[in-house]
Amino acid sequence: MANDPFLRLSRRGFLAGSAAMGGVLAAPAVLAQSGTTPEIMANSTEIETTGLETTDRNISSFRTLNWRDHFPNLRRGAILADTQSRAVHYWSEDHSIYRLYPSSVPMTEDLTRRGRCSVTRLVEGPEWRPTPSMRARNPEWPPYVGPGPDNPLGTHALYLSWQYYRIHGTHDTRKIGRRSSNGCIGLYNEHIAELFGFAQVGMQVLLI
Repeated sequence: MANDPFLRLSRRGFLAGSAAMGGVLAAPAVLAQSGTTPEIMANSTEIETTGLETTDRNISSFRTLNWRDHFPNLRRGAILADTQSRAVHYWSEDHSIYRLYPSSVPMTEDLTRRGRCSVTRLVEGPEWRPTPSMRARNPEWPPYVGPGPDNPLGTHALYLSWQYYRIHGTHDTRKIGRRSSNGCIGLYNEHIAELFGFAQVGMQVLLI
């Protein structure tokens, strides 16, 4: 579809960390600002882990996609998390904005969930609590980490309608582009901050 505005992309670097990815594509658009002041959701979520020695970055299949292949419409906008290419795609409801971000993905198929869900909450400065299964596997982990540089959810988080699943930032940029999480989708903090500005409660999300 040569006239699709989402396919007319210009080359430019991502805000941060893109040099480590070897350079990627991003569509030009003005950052939308959100006036929402989200509450902190005191619930468990997944934590990203290390293991970077055995998981290489994946940028060979980092490519643009057409929303029509995945969504019936763009009502409230749409987010697609591609666990194979390790990328997150965003399309705005009015078709004016398209974004493509490198991401971290779950370490194994057992931890990977696919399907449709939606954004239920937007949290700036998220708290983190390990899930019961994570505490059982890693009893040495702290039961709670507050907002800040030690928080595994980074600076912002999109809470999904699936319990414990998030699209969130990370302070450990080495994890982006790798299979390095226990279920969540991670972005550079600069990218999740931008996506946070675009997102709204009820936005459709698809993980493939």
